[in-house]
Parts: sequence; structure tokens; C-alpha cells
Amino acid sequence: MPDVTERLDALRQAIQYHAHRYYVLDDPVISDAAYDALWRELVALEAEHPELATPDSPTQRVPGAPAERFAKVRHPAAILSLSNAFAPAELHAWRERLLKLLPQEAQASLLYVVEPKIDGLSVILHYEKGQFVLGATRGDGEVGEEITANLRTVKALPLAIPTPTTLLAQAPCSGRGTSPDSLSAAGEGQAVPGRLVVRGEAYTPIADFQRFNAEQAQTGERTYANPRNFAAGSLRQLDARITAGRPIRLWVYQIIALEGEGIVEPATQWQALGFLRQLGFPVAPGAALFDDFEALVQHCIAWGETERRALPYEADGLVVKVNDFALQRRLGYVSREPRWAVAYKYAAEEAVTRLLDIKVNVGRTGTLNPYAVLEPVQVGGVTVTNATLHNEDYVRDLDIRVGDMVAVKRAGEVIPQVLRPLVELRTGEEQVWQMPERCPVCGGQAVRMAGEAAWRCVNSACPAQLVRGVEHFVSRGAMDTAGFGIRQAELFVELGFIKDLADIYYLEPSRLLELEGFGDKKVANLTEAIAASKSRPPARLLTALGIQGVGAVVAEDLMAYFDSLDVLAQATLEELQAVPGIGPVLAQSIMDWFAQAPNQRVLARLKAAGVAMSRPATSLAVAEAQSLAGLTFVITGALPSMSRDEAREYIKTHGGKVTDSVSKNTSYLLAGDSPGSKLEKATRLGVPVIDEAKLRELAAG
Repeated sequence: MPDVTERLDALRQAIQYHAHRYYVLDDPVISDAAYDALWRELVALEAEHPELATPDSPTQRVPGAPAERFAKVRHPAAILSLSNAFAPAELHAWRERLLKLLPQEAQASLLYVVEPKIDGLSVILHYEKGQFVLGATRGDGEVGEEITANLRTVKALPLAIPTPTTLLAQAPCSGRGTSPDSLSAAGEGQAVPGRLVVRGEAYTPIADFQRFNAEQAQTGERTYANPRNFAAGSLRQLDARITAGRPIRLWVYQIIALEGEGIVEPATQWQALGFLRQLGFPVAPGAALFDDFEALVQHCIAWGETERRALPYEADGLVVKVNDFALQRRLGYVSREPRWAVAYKYAAEEAVTRLLDIKVNVGRTGTLNPYAVLEPVQVGGVTVTNATLHNEDYVRDLDIRVGDMVAVKRAGEVIPQVLRPLVELRTGEEQVWQMPERCPVCGGQAVRMAGEAAWRCVNSACPAQLVRGVEHFVSRGAMDTAGFGIRQAELFVELGFIKDLADIYYLEPSRLLELEGFGDKKVANLTEAIAASKSRPPARLLTALGIQGVGAVVAEDLMAYFDSLDVLAQATLEELQAVPGIGPVLAQSIMDWFAQAPNQRVLARLKAAGVAMSRPATSLAVAEAQSLAGLTFVITGALPSMSRDEAREYIKTHGGKVTDSVSKNTSYLLAGDSPGSKLEKATRLGVPVIDEAKLRELAAG
């Protein structure tokens, strides 16, 4: 199948090329829509021809199942840290030490390379015959942790080298376009190394970090102290699917090992940076080559006052290296640090002030988030009165006390953070702080689950989380109440119409008619939608309750096992853990939720309002028949008498499985009006297409 093979090669090279331009060169030449079209075509072709998939295909960045733990990796050479210099005099002292170890002729021609010191996570990347095969953290310098699956999700990291960086005349799109022979690779004529190990720094741009932290803070989820911690935490996730959703970038700056026929090994660091760039690795801009050491020192001073502040990522200094590799080897190492390199570091933008109080706010998901109330202080040109303390562990581990003089930093954070207490300034009047065990808003019990940093209020009626809780309750994935969204939730909570989730079913139409913008038809439609939601399957109700860790899939598993919420509410820890996929932490979370008196009252009122709490007997009888067992369905288009969610429930009730994309393993495509591209793909793959009537016929046996 030469045509398909050629097309796949062309698509892979085009996508790699455009990803390189976007993530490495920051210079895209096509729109996101055009890139997405290339991606969709590649995914579809590889699904049709899985035997033609290759390890370096861009689709291989999609992560698989979570790992149980990180394996250990021994590095091919020691990955060393650097000594530091904090002033020009210390730079001169470093140079004087070098000169004493070098012959006169080497001193006269000494060159230095200066590179930005990116504040991220050091990573070691292994390539065999041009293919990325292994990635690891630095660890202790001798042994690191394998994070290959996580690093594969970093789009700036080339899965194969060299990468295509020659400008395309035209990108192939939607089945037409440039032939594969028009695509050429970086370093055309450059032999591919048989083995290459490089060192780089994984980091997160400041703007992306701020955006992520703001979104997390808005939803009451965990925020990170700084971009470096964020990048490190993201790449050390056991589930690479989490990493895939994080904005991680990469700079590569050092060759650890290089082997292969026809390879001309760089003799200097300056050549090495060019070699890495030629292979398609992302190399940080801003490196400079000096033969005048005094000019180098002045560059370091000026860079900290100008370029550093304009960088889109955090850099805490510059790295100064002897350029010549032969001289590096001659100079060697001392105390696990290379003599031939030094980090010139800058003082962080910090200020010192008094911590007046530690207070706690409550996020929409019930997280209790401590923050510092400070005496006003100028930090980086901004007056700061509040600063994040992240969580209870942060306060306890640093022993931060009310009344302490504290160092405060404002650099790349959504809000400033307290760095540390100045213990030497304590008077003895400082007070140790304790995380409250009651929610400061509603007074409900706060709990902290094993393995989590945050305490949570588990009262579903807590005013701090009620609006978002109502919005989630009525959403399509939960009780699917048409015409009821965030605006209605905000209004009804503000007016006192809704004080807990059950109040949704006790809204009085006469009171709604008194509100501006609520006419007869709108109120009638809303009332009808609320009434209709009472008959949703109990798994949807369980999802709607917003129990920590219980999404749609977990809710379905629980209700398939316990049949009713009444039975689930009485389940023991052991009974909950008997459900496949329910571990001890999640089981405890479920038990804690049902143990709260306010939540018990909500359930009782929901039941009294007629909301379905158990699977109907008719559904159970049908489920026993399992007439669709072993069949996999994909749903597309608008069905005549049921929504897609209802069709999904119908299929599952009869033992079938529903997936989102058509493949050779799909048994049937259930198609309604306006079916879209799934119908075309099903036809191409020979997947039978049925309508709603045929589905009911199959279910009837």
C-alpha cells in the first residue's frame, strides 16, 4: 500500500515540522485549524492501518495507562550541579582559579559561553538511531527516575531526529497537498547519531503558569508555588495523561553522550549548541560567546537588569562555561561540581514584612486555602497585603507563625507568596497556627483525605460552594436540566430560593414569575425541565451530588454494584472497596460525604421530592437480559425520541458498550439526523449503520 505509506510519512513530517515551528521556533506558518486537519487525517489513517504506525509518529505523544511507580535510570555520565557566583568579584575569582590550572597558551586563547540559567526541571533524553527511547530526571546526578511517557507529551521534544525544519512550500491538508519528497529535514546531509544522550531543562512559561494557577484558584483546586515546582510536579505524575494537559516546554543545552558513524563530534560548547539546534532540538536564545572576560562580566550585570526581566520564562541567572571541551576535561571537577562552569545568580525580588494573621478561604469545590494577611509592603513595585500559603503542609513544614517577620516574593505568581519566616527575628510572642477542622463559612466538618494536601468542607449546602454545586447538579453530564445554568444558579442562591441542592425541586413557580425576565413560558419550561430531571438514572444523581472523586464513570460503577443511593449511603469501607476501581482513599471520601448530617438531609429531601434514588425494576429486568452484551456502539447525530445521553444509558442498560470514535472494533454506528464525519468513517471501515428503531429491535432480542 505505497500510497497510504507515503501519505502517512508526509503527514507525520508535516505535523512534526509545524509543531517545531510552533513550540520550538515560536513562528507558526499555518492556522490552528489547518494543523488540526492534518492531525485528524493522521489519526484516522493510523486507526485504519495500525500496522503502519511508527514509534516517532506525533500520535505517540498520547499517553497510556498510569504507571504504578517510577523506575530508576543510571545516567551514562555524572549529571553535576554548579557552583554559584553572586557578584562580579566572585566571577573574577572563579576565572583566577581556572588560570592557575591552565598552561599559558590556553589562557591566551580562552573563550567563554554564557547561557540563560532556566529555572525548571533538569531532564536527560536518550535517542537510539534517531528515535527518542528514554527520558529521566536528574535525581542525585548518578541515578534518576524514568519519566519517558510524561516527556513524550512535551510537544517541543522531538520524538525523532533530525526534525523537519525546512520551510514547506505547502502543507498537505485534508487528503491533498504537498508530496512527501518536498519535505526535507533539519541538517540535511547530517548523519543520524547511533546514540545520543542530551541534557535539557523542562519549564513552564510564566504566562501559562499564571493562567493555570488562576484557573485552579477559581475552582478551588491546588495551586503551585512557582513555575519550577509546577513543571517538576507535572512531569512526575504517575498518570501521563495529567502531564499531557500541562503547558510544559523544553530547552536543550548539553551533549552527554554521542556515538555513530559519520558523526563529527562538536569540539566546543558553542558548536554543540549549533549541532543540537541543527538536529531540531529547542535551544534557548540569548547564548553569547566571549573572548574578553571583562565584557562578559558587564554582560552578566546588564543582562540581569534588562533581558532577564523581559524573558517569558523564569531564569535565576546565567551559566558561564569554558567553551573548549578539551579544556573542560583538563579542568575536571571538584566536590561534584565542574571547575569549568559557574552559575552567576541574581537576588530574587523579595521584601520583608510582618505576618499579621493567617486566614482561610473556601474554594468552590470546598477546599480550605490558607493565606497570609501582611503589613503592606512594596514588592516589585506593587503594594502587597495578602500572600498565598498554599496549604497546611506548607505552613507547618516552614514553621510559619502569626506575628513572624517573613520574606515575601512576587515573581510569576498569581498572587505573592510567603517564602519563609525570619526565625532569628522572633520575640517569643509569635503564635503557632492550626488549620481549622470546621469550615469557616458554614461551620461544617472539614476533612483531609490521605494523599491530598488540601482540607475540604464536605457540606454540599455550604454557601461558599453552593452556586457552583448547583451549576454542576443541573449540568448535562449530571441531572441535565434544560434552561438552568450558572446565571439561574447565582440568582436563586442570592435570593435565598436555593439553600441546598434539594431546594431545586422545591422552587415555587409563583415566586419565579415575580422575577424580572421570568415570563409564563420560561417558568413553565424550567418547571417542566426540573420535573423531568427527577427520572434521571440514579448514577446521574450520584454524579450530580459532587462527591470528591466521583465522576460519571465511578458513579455508574457504584450504582451497578449497589443499585440504590440508600444502600450506597450505608456501605462500609470494605464494601465500597469491593467495587472494581474504588480504592481506600476514594472509598473514605464517599463514606465521609454520606456521614455528614447536612448531606443526609439533602438526600432525604431529594427522595421526598420524587427524585429517583434506585434503578427501576424494569431497568433491572432488562439489564439481566444483556441483549447487547459484547457489542460496541458509537452514537452520532440527533435521534428522534431520545437524547445521546439517554441512548448511551439505554445501550449500557442492555449490556452494550459505547465509545466516542469509530474504529474497526465498532459493532454499530447509531446514526440520527446530521450524523457528521463519523458516518463517513463508518462507511469507509464497513461498520454497520443503524437507526434508533433498529437499536430497539436489537435490544429486544
